Order: sequence, then structure tokens, then C-alpha cells
Amino acid sequence: MSGLAKSFVADGHELEVLRGLSFTIHPGEAVGVVGASGVGKTTLLHILGTLEQPTAGEVRHFGEDVFAWDDTRLSRFRNRRIGFVFQFHHLLPEFTAVENVMMPGLIAGLPRAEIRRRAEAVLAAMGLAGRMDHRVGRLSGGEQQRVALARAVVLEPPLLLADEPTGNLDERTGRQVEDLLFALNRDRGVTLVVVTHNLSFARRMDRCLGLTEGRAVELAPGELAAFGVGRAEGA
Repeated sequence: MSGLAKSFVADGHELEVLRGLSFTIHPGEAVGVVGASGVGKTTLLHILGTLEQPTAGEVRHFGEDVFAWDDTRLSRFRNRRIGFVFQFHHLLPEFTAVENVMMPGLIAGLPRAEIRRRAEAVLAAMGLAGRMDHRVGRLSGGEQQRVALARAVVLEPPLLLADEPTGNLDERTGRQVEDLLFALNRDRGVTLVVVTHNLSFARRMDRCLGLTEGRAVELAPGELAAFGVGRAEGA
């Protein structure tokens, strides 16, 4: 990201959320994004994931200015190259776990049999082999979040973006989700960018970016608490 800025207009007034952000995330890194509520962490993640366009500045993925592409190419890139995990998992309740995980592959046009095989393999790796044909409403919160994670990685994207992925989970289940994320980073080389308020989670990252007054700063471990990290998630 170079010179990134994002503004919104509300009630006739312009609200500048991000301004002049410039930083690089390298392949295979695990990077935390921290900061007080309302500083633009989710907005930053959405721009990085090409879900929102910046007001100014440039976003390059793998050396290319992605917002210079047309919508069709950008949507295809987002589907195949980026995985998303949100605090509220946004699963489709009328479908089973495996059907939810199949969705990105079906959108990408993969054969149904192939994407089902991939979805079943990912769910089994996440300890959900016996739950994949259950509708998601019958799953626990932790199981639902693992389904959301499986959906995010079923196409093996090189970049995974997660917004408070353990925020609604108890400590034990949250730690399990953390471990799954770091296993993907370690074993498959997936680049992680994670918004979190959880101190232990943030400390496991390779590095953390703190957002303040619309700008990003590199943080040492001892500086995390000053950026709102450390409150108990799920409270």
C-alpha cells in the first residue's frame, strides 16, 4: 500500500478514516493490525481485500495495481487469491457445512465433484469430518468459525484476511482457531493479515501494525497495550 487514504461522507461532512498509509506485507508473513475501536482497522482490511476502493493511493498485490482492473477481473482475483474470515462468519444457514465451504469453488466455476472433494478434505483437516453434512445452525460457535475458515482456504489462496476471527469465541476455542490459522501460515505459506484485540494472539504474529489518527506504525511487543490490545475478546 502506498499513500493510502479513505474518506466517507456522513450528514454532509467528510470523515477521513485513513490517510497516507504506506507499508508492505511480504509473502508468508503473519501480520496483526491493532488499534482502538473506530480507527479504521476493518476499513483497511476491506481495502486490502479489494472489497472497498480507497479514496486515494495505491494497492498492489503481487506487483499489480489491482484497482486499475475492471470489476470482472477484480472479482475473479478476489475469489481465487484472497480468503476472508470475519468475526461474524456470514455462513448461509440454509446450507450444510460442506455446502458452505463449496461456495467459493462453485462461484469460480470448478466442477461440483472436485470442489466437494476439496471441501470435505479441508473440513476433515479441521476436525469436522463428522459434522460436514449438518446445517450450520446445528453447529457450535467454534465449529461455525472453523467452517468459515475452511471456506476461506478451500481454493488455497495465498492471502488470508481475518477480522477478529476469535472475537466471539471462548478462550479454548479461540486458541484452536488461532492454531489453525498459524498452521496454514507455517505449513502452506499462507500470508496472514489479522485484526485482533487479543494480546496473546497479537504476540504470536511476526509483527503488528498499529492504527492511530488514520496512520499505521510498526509496534514493538511492549507497545501493544497502548493500542487497545489486551481486553478479553468475547466479553
